[in-house]
Amino acid sequence: MRTDCDLDTPVPIWVIEHPETLSIFREHGIDDSCGGKSLRYACQQQNVAPEHILTILLSILKTDEHS
Repeated sequence: MRTDCDLDTPVPIWVIEHPETLSIFREHGIDDSCGGKSLRYACQQQNVAPEHILTILLSILKTDEHS
C-alpha cells in the first residue's frame, strides 16, 4: 500500500490506496475522480486550502495506522 501520498498525488490514488479518506473529499466537495488531477489542483478548484486538506488526510492515515 502506498504511504507517500502528498499534494501532488492524484485524488483517485488517495481514494484507492486509502479509502478511509473518501469522506473527507466528499465533505469538502472535492471530486474524488476529478480526471486524475492532483490533490492540490482539486482543492484549488473548490477554493479549499490544499495544505489544510492534506493535514486532515494525513491525520486520518496516522490514526488508522495506530488502530
